[in-house]
Amino acid sequence: MDNEAVVIGAGLAGLTAARMLSDRYDQVTVLDRDSLPDEPVPRRGVPQGSHPHILLASGLQELDTRFPGFEAELIAAGGTKFDTGTGLCSYRLGRRWPKAPTGVELVAATRPLIEGLVRDRVTKLPGVTFRDQVAVSGLTGSSAGVTGVVLDAGETVGADLVVDCTGRGARSDRWLTALGLRAPAQLEVKVGVAYATRLYRRRPGDLPDWEAVFTLPTSPHERVDGLAIPVEGDRWMIGIGGWHFPEVPTDVEAFERFARELPDPMLSELIGRAEPLTDIVVAKFPSSRRRLFEQLENPPPGYVALGDAICSFNPIYGQGMTCAAFSARALGEALDKHPSGTAMARDYYAAVAQIVETPWQFAVGGDFAYPQTTGPRPRDIKLRNWYSRQIAYASQIDAGVNRAFVRVQQLLDPPSVLMKPEFVLRVLRRARERKRQG
Repeated sequence: MDNEAVVIGAGLAGLTAARMLSDRYDQVTVLDRDSLPDEPVPRRGVPQGSHPHILLASGLQELDTRFPGFEAELIAAGGTKFDTGTGLCSYRLGRRWPKAPTGVELVAATRPLIEGLVRDRVTKLPGVTFRDQVAVSGLTGSSAGVTGVVLDAGETVGADLVVDCTGRGARSDRWLTALGLRAPAQLEVKVGVAYATRLYRRRPGDLPDWEAVFTLPTSPHERVDGLAIPVEGDRWMIGIGGWHFPEVPTDVEAFERFARELPDPMLSELIGRAEPLTDIVVAKFPSSRRRLFEQLENPPPGYVALGDAICSFNPIYGQGMTCAAFSARALGEALDKHPSGTAMARDYYAAVAQIVETPWQFAVGGDFAYPQTTGPRPRDIKLRNWYSRQIAYASQIDAGVNRAFVRVQQLLDPPSVLMKPEFVLRVLRRARERKRQG
């Protein structure tokens, strides 16, 4: 008898989950309520699809491992590859980082292109079937575990494992409790993030000496950031956003005014010389959420959550796609140890907790630099934020410090490398030197 898995959601989390499940299940069915497009265009089920996304360097490596040749395919489709130190013009704390290679490379592209290329690969996997324009209304099973899903039309789809990749709006807490199963506790940090995005035509010479721009605010007095990345189709994707917005730039005049008010004029100058191609699209992100499945003594057998259904990060930090890809790998490893049952889910959630802990601390630490942010405040947050700022200061004049920090930021190295005594002393010495320069 065939063993079957069902994945709810065909975003990047669902796609990478399906990739790992295809090696371990005879049949994998991916369900999504959207009509999945043939072309790389935004869709309703990915509300942030019209806005800038960054696939971290470690996430790019993970996708290239699971889908050999993916990076080359992304570049061939119009993605732009650059070193974070020589291609990305970053500004914070009153100055730009100097050009210096970090050895860490990114490929800039739109979220729909990244997702579309991955979906094309997954559709070709043996045993994987996609069903779009179907919505899940609940789970089947009992207090003993989950045995499948129920569709809105009343159809039941049985499964040995259900993987919930429905995102931050996941309804599975209600679904689980309806079966007599426990739902996890949840953390929520209210960040009040909003951002606006517009596409522009990209021409040679638009951004002399650089490939992309990222202007970061110096908290707590500055709250607005700006980002321009080159995307496929010879276009710029330009986003302006920030924390606890009193207003969101919904029209051209406000969008350009916010750009002019950034402390570095580079983004505003780019907007002034580039031809707009679209209207302004706005998104709001009220809070980061983390569901603590790892604290359940007996997590529900036959069901796991993955991606934003476990942890939904402030999108400004660009961590979501990478953590989803890592979590899919963790699911495969847990299934190899325990083909099914509570033990598999317990091992999986323990691994995911480790995956999301560092990016969660990065994101929440940055968010709590603003007094308007509310929610469970991590212990020693003031010390963490103070040291992070010292690293930022030091990295502006010390290429070695910058390389180390970028590698941690891109989830290539563990944060422990930033806490080695010799590194801490170097950071503090160089930060003092940088601050003396003004």
